[in-house]
Amino acid sequence: MLSKASTDGVSAIYPELQDAKVIVSGGASGIGEGLVKAFVAQGAQVAFVDIQDEAGEELARELARDARHAPIYHHLDLTDIGAVQATMADLVAQLGGVDVLVNNAANDDRHAVADVTPEFWEERMNVNLRHQFFAAQAVIPAMKAAGGGAIINFGSISWHLGLPDLVLYQTAKAAISGMTRSLARDLGRDNIRVNTVVPGNVKTPRQEKWYSPEGEAEIVAAQCLSGRIMPDDVAALVLFLSSHGARMCTGHDYWIDAGWR
Repeated sequence: MLSKASTDGVSAIYPELQDAKVIVSGGASGIGEGLVKAFVAQGAQVAFVDIQDEAGEELARELARDARHAPIYHHLDLTDIGAVQATMADLVAQLGGVDVLVNNAANDDRHAVADVTPEFWEERMNVNLRHQFFAAQAVIPAMKAAGGGAIINFGSISWHLGLPDLVLYQTAKAAISGMTRSLARDLGRDNIRVNTVVPGNVKTPRQEKWYSPEGEAEIVAAQCLSGRIMPDDVAALVLFLSSHGARMCTGHDYWIDAGWR
């Protein structure tokens, strides 16, 4: 009989992820931190990027104590595409290739329609959409050379729900589903799988600043399952999509939302 779900960490072990070469964007905090921890616990070789240097460096130090492979942290402003291309090339060289790219980084700052300028539009697209394509583009040659790989893009439940004050974020996140479908088609014959993870409302320090206890209770009430989604829950899905168990999964959105739709 299955026991009640735990939030104490990912329980599944994927032998093929031991020594796998993994790059995670936005890995210093929140969901990204959970992803980095999960891959390191699998014994993978993990490199992660962020602009939160203090948090990123501390996480790398913390995980290095017990890791099979000490994780690598690099500062990277993902809105600088030249830096994205150069950093991805450097990380691929340091890791000796790349098996998994997780395009996690994003920013869901609230904004009103009337306040959007052309400059803000470009900045939001750069923060939430553009870097995912160029990070993928940068690692594709190494994946092809290795005989395949997995690219996991992060979408959002927000545009499916039509949440308020997020029009640019939701526009970018909707586009990611289309990009995933297109990349999966173009890269499938090279055995490169491309999928989108669609989280619901995940309990992180950043999300807690947007919701009162009453708002949080409303979200849980709208879910099919009780309780909050944790970064570990999202990481469990990402690990599966990175594993051989998902070898025939590509081109689709995979939801982790406790039925909040």
